[in-house]
Amino acid sequence: MNSFEIRTYGRTELAQLYCPDLCPEAAYRKLKHWIDLYPGLRAGLSALGLSPRSRSYTPAQVSLIVGALGEP
Repeated sequence: MNSFEIRTYGRTELAQLYCPDLCPEAAYRKLKHWIDLYPGLRAGLSALGLSPRSRSYTPAQVSLIVGALGEP
């Protein structure tokens, strides 16, 4: 079993790690929904430079997501 690595991930790449049974678009929508539900997570990601136009998550952003949602 591989351990999860904190690195830069494309947004759908990370989403599919959390939701491997969904198509890429649905997995991304699900991850986005979870991010919006977790208190302060969206604001924290924005403070680290995430914008609606971002196509990838930086290692710092991935670390914040994993800290809130757990490892995929």
